[in-house]
Amino acid sequence: MNKYRDIVGRINYVLFLVLVALLPFPQVYLRYAIVLWFVSWVLEGRWLCKPRPLSENKMAIPMILFGLWYAWCLLSWFWAPDHGAWSWQAERYLSFGLIVPVGIWGLNTHYNWRTAGKVLVWSCVAAMFVYLAWMTLFFVHIDWVGQFPNTEKWLPISGSWFIFFESNISWIKHRLFLCSVELLGAVMAYQLYRKRLAILLPVLLVMLSSIPLTGSRQSILTAVALVVVALVYELPKRYRLRYGIGVLLLGIALGYGLLELSPRMQSFRFADFTQMLQVSEEHNARLNIWGFALQQPSDYLAHGLGSGQSTNYMIEKYKAANFSYFVEMHYHVHNQYLEELMELGIPGLLFFLLCWLSVPICASRKGVFTALLFTTIYVLNMLTDCMFGKFCGIALWAVGLMLIYLQSDSQRDE
Repeated sequence: MNKYRDIVGRINYVLFLVLVALLPFPQVYLRYAIVLWFVSWVLEGRWLCKPRPLSENKMAIPMILFGLWYAWCLLSWFWAPDHGAWSWQAERYLSFGLIVPVGIWGLNTHYNWRTAGKVLVWSCVAAMFVYLAWMTLFFVHIDWVGQFPNTEKWLPISGSWFIFFESNISWIKHRLFLCSVELLGAVMAYQLYRKRLAILLPVLLVMLSSIPLTGSRQSILTAVALVVVALVYELPKRYRLRYGIGVLLLGIALGYGLLELSPRMQSFRFADFTQMLQVSEEHNARLNIWGFALQQPSDYLAHGLGSGQSTNYMIEKYKAANFSYFVEMHYHVHNQYLEELMELGIPGLLFFLLCWLSVPICASRKGVFTALLFTTIYVLNMLTDCMFGKFCGIALWAVGLMLIYLQSDSQRDE
């Protein structure tokens, strides 16, 4: 029996590393990878053992809370008008239910966060080289056959190559999700190679290149916020309040300056936030979407529309306002918090926030740094997109929690 468990346990660990390695690549295989990983965990039989008490396994608490949130999504079946949309959303969120038993019963001794972190780091580096090579060859081909339109240069060294990459990277992987994986990879690289600058600096350069190459505005803010959080955390406790405010103000100024340099900010005006409820074709698309969503909050504040119902609700709003392009594009809410509010109401949104708050709170001293930065990535990126709207966002959530779990495990030999 022990030999069987050891073999299956090794397979389970290898499948986890495969899942980690696939994160920066297109999401087509991620769903299969995470299901196979969970099935091998079930076959290993750790769920037959007595679970560890929460006092020794505090990182199980966030996993349980996310599992309860998933159960709440399932419960919304009773008031969801479109059960087809509900079942599609429930299937997508299934990973939240799978992670809970893993968090309660734990992982085998083969798991090591350093090895998993290195796999993530070098997979992120490899992905950027693959994307750069692929897009460069594709650009050269289009330029050679004369089908690529002339475009203005927004950086002296860029030319149309940068603009081409920024415009077309989402064919391969959505820009925000790619940058989110690369940023988590940068967090792991900093922890693993912080004393080996000859490795760390080139690796960070390659990973962070995903932000200007994809043109992700939100990722600019998230990257600056990660630097701010890391600097404040690294300060001695007695200096955190004194210098933390200065670092925060410097980060705000830096983030604003970098945003102003981005060509994708040319069509965006911060003043439009004050007129968000007055939907207009002149406004930014996201501001219009949020404006539609907030026109009649009484429709969903009490208990929500039900899981998976927000997009259909929005489409009806688009049709009523004759926004045919929004209907054609099937635009969802593009804000995870607003989506939770619309689908589960105020109680659901508050519980969702509690789930995220518990991640850094329940992490141990060894895992709290990763927990803070991982939470920062999601908390900020969920402002402009539904991070759980694509399976790659859910897979990244699962891997991130597992890495924090492994770092925080008080019984694991480091």
